[in-house]
Amino acid sequence: MTGNEEKKTSDSQDSQDAKASGAPAGRVSQKVAVISILAVVLALGLYSHFRAFGERPPRTAASEAGSHPAERKVLYWQDPMHPQYRSDKPGKAPDCGMDLVPVYEGGTQGAESLPEGAFRVTPERQQLIGVQYGKVTRQPLSTSIRAVGRLTFDETRIARIHSKVAGWIEKVFIDFTGKLVEKNQPLVSVYSPELLATQEEYLLALRAQARLGNSPFKEVAAGAGSLLEAARRRLELWDISEEQIAELDRTQKPAKDVTLYSPVGGFVVTRNAYDRQRIMPETELYTIADLSTIWVIADIYEYEAPLVRLGQSANMTLSYFPGRTFRGKVTYIYPQLDNATRTIKVRAEFSNQDFALKPDMYADVDLRIDYGSRLSVPQEAVLDSGSEQLVFVGLEGGYFEPRKVRLGGKVGERYIVLDGLQAGERVVTSGNFLVDSESRLKSAAGGMGMPGMQHGPAGETPKQPAAPTGHSQHQGMDPSKHQTGASEPKAPDHSQHGKKPEEHRHD
Repeated sequence: MTGNEEKKTSDSQDSQDAKASGAPAGRVSQKVAVISILAVVLALGLYSHFRAFGERPPRTAASEAGSHPAERKVLYWQDPMHPQYRSDKPGKAPDCGMDLVPVYEGGTQGAESLPEGAFRVTPERQQLIGVQYGKVTRQPLSTSIRAVGRLTFDETRIARIHSKVAGWIEKVFIDFTGKLVEKNQPLVSVYSPELLATQEEYLLALRAQARLGNSPFKEVAAGAGSLLEAARRRLELWDISEEQIAELDRTQKPAKDVTLYSPVGGFVVTRNAYDRQRIMPETELYTIADLSTIWVIADIYEYEAPLVRLGQSANMTLSYFPGRTFRGKVTYIYPQLDNATRTIKVRAEFSNQDFALKPDMYADVDLRIDYGSRLSVPQEAVLDSGSEQLVFVGLEGGYFEPRKVRLGGKVGERYIVLDGLQAGERVVTSGNFLVDSESRLKSAAGGMGMPGMQHGPAGETPKQPAAPTGHSQHQGMDPSKHQTGASEPKAPDHSQHGKKPEEHRHD
């Protein structure tokens, strides 16, 4: 018989068997497919459930032993929420129902070394809530205060020109506002009868001193010298220069008009001098401002005022000069606060040798503040309730410690740490609100009478005034006495609730 004939014979036999059993062959195949699909859906549902809630099937001693190398010896099992609770068997924590975790020989950290309030979050749960970490570092910190400033004259370099004698202006040499004048440049010439008389007195005293200076009578010679000195002193007080007095000595003729010179170099800001004008000593002829240095008045907010110090560096930029930065320093902090804008004025001084900076320009001022090398923490790690600041420090083994800190100022994206942290510690920077919720939930679970918190056998109610059971018992106990023997009261293992009380073992 050939292969084809054998296959036909087999198919015929299978058809006859299906007919004999009363069920078509196609329906049997459909049932098998449906069962396979349901099994796959069920498996996917269970996987999604465990992945979403971080749940895992209860651990057994066999599974735990198989998941670790044989050479790692389990010393004891402990409550992840309250590490003071220990057991020599795996099971459930009596207070919250969480799985007890093993502590291996040669582990990095024992339960007795964990700080008070530390709690554990499983890696699966950390991944679910998006826990991320940052570092506490010691590094140089600096920041800047940006403010808008207005340029103005250096008030210490402004000169107001007056004539010290009354008279009339004969000639004006500086005849428009804004002109740049040099020091000792002529401004105006003034005719003054009083000044003319003083020149004549000086010439008379000069001649008298020449005749009587060699007199054998000392009083006469001294009087002539004193008169000459007094006349010369009056000319000097009226701003007659040494050159002008020397010219008077040479010519022996009084000048009808006297020229006034600029005492400083700068730009003419105001001008009140005109030809043939009658002037008095109180008449302000010119106002000259030296713009080789210029002031910038910047407004900073009142909360920024404590950060500003005299002498600190200040950088200035202007939109009129793109790419150019002017460097100066803070020279004064004004004492009054503007009640309308809640700002304080700060004055900075800048060099302006090329006169590019003009009064009344607007500028952006950057005040640099250097804190030096300081301990700092990322701002995302700080939970600020208003009355206290809290951070969560990441420990080994998935443990977290809530720690109160004392912070200084905020510098950029970091806070200066004054107390509570050390350099190199790892803190939670993302997901810390959810970590805080985990901490509060676990603290609440440890302090409330939740089901399964009693350490006695199932169905047994603790009697008063017997020693307290539940988590309050093992929390106050010395962990080293939990495993000492029969002299200490033993709490049964809650992970074995189905067993009889005599079957419970707990050190």
